[in-house]
Amino acid sequence: MSEKVLAKIAGKELTEKDYQAFLQKVPAEQRAYAEHPQAKAMYVEQFLTQHLYAQMGEDMNLEETPEFEELMSVMKMEILSQLAMAETLKGIEVTSGEVKAFYDDNKEMFKKGETVKAKHILVDDEAKANELMAAIEAGEIAFEEAAKANSTCPSSAQGGDLGEFGKGQMVPAFEEAAFAAEIGKVAGPVKTDFGYHIILVEAHQTESTLTFDEVRDQIKAQLTQQKSTEAFQAKTAELKAKYLEV
Repeated sequence: MSEKVLAKIAGKELTEKDYQAFLQKVPAEQRAYAEHPQAKAMYVEQFLTQHLYAQMGEDMNLEETPEFEELMSVMKMEILSQLAMAETLKGIEVTSGEVKAFYDDNKEMFKKGETVKAKHILVDDEAKANELMAAIEAGEIAFEEAAKANSTCPSSAQGGDLGEFGKGQMVPAFEEAAFAAEIGKVAGPVKTDFGYHIILVEAHQTESTLTFDEVRDQIKAQLTQQKSTEAFQAKTAELKAKYLEV
């Protein structure tokens, strides 16, 4: 099946394949919008304009100028360099055995510390904290609603949700209370320099080691990068010895 022809310039057909090749030079974050009708029209216009000016340059015999030769020389060097680097890294492979061996030999790297998932309400005085705690425990108001209406912490917008956190991430008094709290039961008030906290712990995870399946891809990527760096450095040293004249 022949490619869709978008336009003809000086008798040369410009196809959808040519346009897609042009798009590859567009920054990745912008490329995602290129299929939107308005955006595509803009990019197609840029694509055609580029070819129009290229044809103009050809008609003016700009290929015969010193400027053209200089630019082509630079481009040739860059392209050859990129292709040669790709050749250097082409044969790099990390086996499943290497990945598993790294995991077994470095399990300390994959330890996940003890964490809790918690919400809190922060107020300025203890009396108000006690009042809110009593209302929450009596079922008069949901914890999240109380946080949205009363908490001075920015987390109030999320119903007081602080997400999951480990030890050393919160101020000592708050951390101690959160890690000691019973899951699903309101704890506090806890006084810190910020005020008085009411805490609701939703989950508590003990220290654990991430499984091999959880980190397999991460290890493979790390080892691949390591091998690539070593191959690149070794080849660079070899090329310096062969070509570099000091």
